Amino acid sequence: MKQVVIVNGVPASGKSTVSGKLTTFLNQAGICAVPLALDTIKEGLYAEIGIGDRDHNRMLGRASYYAIFDAIAAFPETHVALVDAWHGFQPPEVLSRHLERAGIERVIEVWCAVSPDTAAERYRSRIRHPGHPPASYAEELRELVRSARPLEQFGPVVTVNTEEVFDPAICNRLLDLLEL
Repeated sequence: MKQVVIVNGVPASGKSTVSGKLTTFLNQAGICAVPLALDTIKEGLYAEIGIGDRDHNRMLGRASYYAIFDAIAAFPETHVALVDAWHGFQPPEVLSRHLERAGIERVIEVWCAVSPDTAAERYRSRIRHPGHPPASYAEELRELVRSARPLEQFGPVVTVNTEEVFDPAICNRLLDLLEL
C-alpha cells in the first residue's frame, strides 16, 4: 500500500525541521523515507524560469506540487514520502486529485502548530530565496496562522507544537500509524 506523510503547516511553522527529524527517524528504523519539500522544487524552478510577482510565485507552487506527486507516483510501495508544504494554499480537492493520481492509499498528516507571533518572527528573521514573498509577508502570515487548521479529511493527524522541544514520541506515533 502506497503511503504518504503530509507535513502541513503555514510558512515558518517548522515543517522542514519536523520533516527532517521524521525522515531521519524512519530511515534509521529501516523505512525508506523520502523528503519532498515544495520550496526545494520551487526554488529550482526559480533558477530556470525566474522570479516574479505573487501570482507567478503561486503558479510555481502549483507546478511544484504537481511535480511532487508525479514523483511519488513512481515510487515503489516500500517508500514513504514526507511532503513538506503548506497544504492549505489551495482547495483540498486539489490535494485529493494528486493523492489519487499518485496511487496513494494512506495519508498521515503531521500538523505543525505555531503561534502567530512565532511564525511572523521566524519568517522575518530567515533568509529566503528572493522568489518568495518578502519579510513584510510576516504580517499577513500572522493573520493566516489565526485561521489555519489541519486538513483532517485524508487520514489521522499528529500535531507537533513546533515552539517546544521536539518530542521523540512523535516519531513512534508516526511509526505506529504507518501500515508496514
